[in-house]
Amino acid sequence: MESEKLWRYALLLSVITIVYNIIEGVISVAFGYSDETLSLFGFGLDSFVEVISGVGVLHMVIRIRLDAESRDRFEKTALRITGTAFYLLTAGLTATAGYNIYHRSTPDSTIPGIVIALVSLLSMIVLMKGKLHVGKKLQSDSIIADANCTKTCIYLSVVLLSASVLFELFHLMFIDSIGGLGIAYFAFKEGREAFAKAAGGTCSCSGKNECTSTEK
Repeated sequence: MESEKLWRYALLLSVITIVYNIIEGVISVAFGYSDETLSLFGFGLDSFVEVISGVGVLHMVIRIRLDAESRDRFEKTALRITGTAFYLLTAGLTATAGYNIYHRSTPDSTIPGIVIALVSLLSMIVLMKGKLHVGKKLQSDSIIADANCTKTCIYLSVVLLSASVLFELFHLMFIDSIGGLGIAYFAFKEGREAFAKAAGGTCSCSGKNECTSTEK
């Protein structure tokens, strides 16, 4: 009975992750667009890509519950779509950051970015701890790995928070663009990890960029 409760908890956490990222994405993109805040806009787009990843994770949890070991076609397709979307996001943010730096563009306000980053930071920490707890209880390396990968979302929140606070306090001209480039870096890292996983490899999600592929 306890095992069944843990599996339901794992499913609930996956659903919460998807719903949260949808809400966060809509709000971040709306405020980022209206305030011309690249870092917040990019953060919101990243959240939408995380929704695709979250669907794949939900499918993974259901598959593991049914005692299936290897990744199936759905998961691999979701990972490849996620990886492609992250790469496109990286290119778009990098190009836009370059454009903003060249034209010396600055946001109207970064207050929404501060609020959203703080909420996201707290939410991701809670989700990570919840996933680690259930993963260890179920002795599921896949769920634990997913929990550890939530650290990337925490790093993104820190980047957004830092850029937003620094601009609001000191009105540093290029700090928002630099924040956008920081998000682009993590988007590229997530894209590479997604393709490595789709190829049957593993990624440490430890911040050391360690990805290995087992596909011949």
